[in-house]
Amino acid sequence: MNEIQDTIKDIKSKFRLFMNGVISQSMRDKGMDYKLNFGIEYSRIKEIASSYDKNHSLAQALWKENIRECKIMAGLLQPVETFSYEIAEIWIEDMRYPELADYTVMNLLQHEPYASDVVFRWIADERVYFRLCGYMLMARMFMKGHVLNERAEAEFLDQAFTEIESDEPMVKKAAATAVKKFAAQNKNNAKNISRQLGLMSKTASPELKLYIDEIKYDIEYC
Repeated sequence: MNEIQDTIKDIKSKFRLFMNGVISQSMRDKGMDYKLNFGIEYSRIKEIASSYDKNHSLAQALWKENIRECKIMAGLLQPVETFSYEIAEIWIEDMRYPELADYTVMNLLQHEPYASDVVFRWIADERVYFRLCGYMLMARMFMKGHVLNERAEAEFLDQAFTEIESDEPMVKKAAATAVKKFAAQNKNNAKNISRQLGLMSKTASPELKLYIDEIKYDIEYC
């Protein structure tokens, strides 16, 4: 344990070298109330992480720190092989900011063999960050060529369209992104999504209709 703590102390000393007070204050002004936030950009955190070996115990200890950069570093140093879905759910329960969801999905969850098993459970969860991670994970799975069977497709679209009509902005955006990645897989998917969005648009509020039109535009013209 002393070795882990010594390594964390070393990592923190490197964080201090690159602390950006302006960005840190900006994040605090936006409600990111970590115990400590060095305001370091992701690329720099990734660079610092590259000088350490992946280590499960170290990553778990870093995640427990209420420090933004430590939590991001945890995802970079956590071995994929030992990041069980039970541990993943503990991390998700502890998330308070969407960037942590994004980095955890990108660096770990999309590479896990259990991803397709948990993703539907997460997008149907009542807890916001489980749904957020679920849709982010689904989008990355589509980008990697994951194909849904007919039943799974119906379930995904039902959940996603319900989310698009919801009032939870960050999950709404993640669901829309997943829908667009699904549509990008082939022309049939794109045609099906555009048709369903058109039907939704007919009974939507002006604000929701505008949002739906933006999704349709991205699908049809991008």
